[in-house]
Order: sequence, then structure tokens, then C-alpha cells
Amino acid sequence: MIFEMTTQVRVSNFDEGRKWYETLLNKKPDFIPHEGFVEFELIPGCWLQIAEGKPTEGNGPLRLGVSNIESERERLIKELKIDKFEINSRPEVPVKWGTFKDPWGNHLGFFEYLDKDEEKKSIKNNLERTFN
Repeated sequence: MIFEMTTQVRVSNFDEGRKWYETLLNKKPDFIPHEGFVEFELIPGCWLQIAEGKPTEGNGPLRLGVSNIESERERLIKELKIDKFEINSRPEVPVKWGTFKDPWGNHLGFFEYLDKDEEKKSIKNNLERTFN
């Protein structure tokens, strides 16, 4: 049984990388075990590690679920100076999504449920799984 997960991205300038990801995630790290390494708990049991080191070519994308992809895109353009990324959708896919890169070349992205009732169900189910 899998009950938690972590994923890691590497940044060549740790101090800049830490600040960049704090802005992206709108929070400070939840765990700082040693120099050059921090962890953010994105949702209960789901951790993003930021580590000092050489970024991995061709990784990702790590896509994060958001309630409003357009407003998140505009926030990142303003606060992190990322390039405006395209928001994609297809009739057979229940979400719209977009992909961008951090300054070190790590592939990231957002997705948003098209059906807001489905989004609410997903949030509710994740919360119930967390506390049961």
C-alpha cells in the first residue's frame, strides 16, 4: 500500500531556488533537514523536495491542481517573471492544463478541472482519505 509520495527537483542556486518555490507555492518549507535541501508538503502526504544540485534534463512535468489556472498563470508571470504559457484543453480530457519551466529548466505545470462539481468531489475525497 502506498500512503505517501515525494518528488524532487534540483536547482543550481539553492537560495534563489528556495525563494522561487516559496513564491510558487505561497508558503515556506515544512521541513528543512539540512543545508541545501527543503521539503514542502503540498497536500497531506505529498511532498516536493527542492535540492541543491544539477537539474535533471527532461524531467516532469510535475503538474499541480489549482482552482483557477488563468489567475495562477497571471500571478506567476507577475511575481516570478515566467513566460506566459499556453493553456490547453481537449474535449475528451476533463481538465485544462499548462506547462512552464522554473529558471533551472525543471518542467512544472498546473491543471484545473473543467467540471467544478468534480473538483469539489476530488478535494473532498482527498481530505477524507487523509483523515480516515
